[in-house]
Amino acid sequence: MCEGDTTDIIVTTSNTDTHPMESQTYLQQARDIHQWIIEKRRTLHRHPELMYEEFKTSQLVQDTLTELGIPFVAGIAETGVLATVGNGNGPCVALRADMDALPIHEETDVDFKSEVDGKMHACGHDCHTSMLLGAARILKENEADINGTVKLIFQPAEEGGAGGDRMSKEGVLENPDVQRIFGIHVAADLPTGQMGGRAGTLLAAAGEVTIKVIGKGGHAAMPHMAIDPVLTASKVVVELQSIISRELDPLGSGVISICAVHGGEAFNVIPPYVELRGTIRALTLETLAWLQERVTAIAQNVAAAHRCEAEVAFPGHDYPPTVNTSDCWDSAKRVGASIFGEDFVHEMPPVMGGEDFAYFTQRVPGCFMFLGVGNESIDACYSVHHPKFKADEDALPLGSAMHVSYAMQAIDELSH
Repeated sequence: MCEGDTTDIIVTTSNTDTHPMESQTYLQQARDIHQWIIEKRRTLHRHPELMYEEFKTSQLVQDTLTELGIPFVAGIAETGVLATVGNGNGPCVALRADMDALPIHEETDVDFKSEVDGKMHACGHDCHTSMLLGAARILKENEADINGTVKLIFQPAEEGGAGGDRMSKEGVLENPDVQRIFGIHVAADLPTGQMGGRAGTLLAAAGEVTIKVIGKGGHAAMPHMAIDPVLTASKVVVELQSIISRELDPLGSGVISICAVHGGEAFNVIPPYVELRGTIRALTLETLAWLQERVTAIAQNVAAAHRCEAEVAFPGHDYPPTVNTSDCWDSAKRVGASIFGEDFVHEMPPVMGGEDFAYFTQRVPGCFMFLGVGNESIDACYSVHHPKFKADEDALPLGSAMHVSYAMQAIDELSH
């Protein structure tokens, strides 16, 4: 997930039908290979790779699949891998994990911390990949019981590179056609042994914005001889917030956050320009597009009022909202109840984080949910995208069992 915080937004649900027998079997199988899953995760954690650079990560996935005797195709969307398990005779269900890291320098005290300066698995994608590898091993052991196909999608470039869109366009959801897709994201804001999600929109549409405010440089002692882009950029940042507070419906949801400001090099020189970078988020692509229009208009007009110019751009990709279909979320709740217990499966309101699992659910029905990895006793209480983010590794077999259980249950439901 690009960003997001599930703190203080969990509401308990109950009265979910459960079918615990098979899920408990898969959970035990996952616990039997717990150390194996941990070793995969720690290897990945030591060697984080940014989007579309996940070559070592992809090779580890390929080597593991080869050892397990699972056929796969590599090189999809640069470094992505697609594996298949099953007899191919019935429905097709997909399970997805993302693989890329973030440009963050790790500050944890774990003995398997990142060995690459300035790069870290601060969003838990190492957990996601290792949990799906654990699921792959269990599915292979139970392949005789799979009357259909389970596709395992190991995806690059979730963190801004729209790897899910590229993999979809390169055919991972076809031949055979995927009928349901399932994804898990770890959340340290949620205690280990719990899961959360919802039907409908779970995560926001999200995009990037850059604003270059152009003035006229000069000596700081003679501001009247210059046109100050620092002052103007400061006013732009402030005025953009009026869009959310005074133009967006108070019952709607939107975020405009300017997160980086760059301008000037010296204490006594007014720079010729200032660059702003940030993010815009909404619960629909339509609202996102409207927010982009208003950001452009306000930035340009505030700049003009101060004799500056503003160049506004929206680089990268506009991620669509992540939307869970009701029947897929119902299936996930049944799986969760059978693994965690009904009282530890939570309905939650939407989160303004973005996630390119949305590109898959744009195309096929699916469900994305959060798996708790929080544990204060080991200091696993920092949210994703934090340099001290940790994950309780006791949650890893839970994630593997959830993947397997969801796939097996979905194939059974689609067969009837």
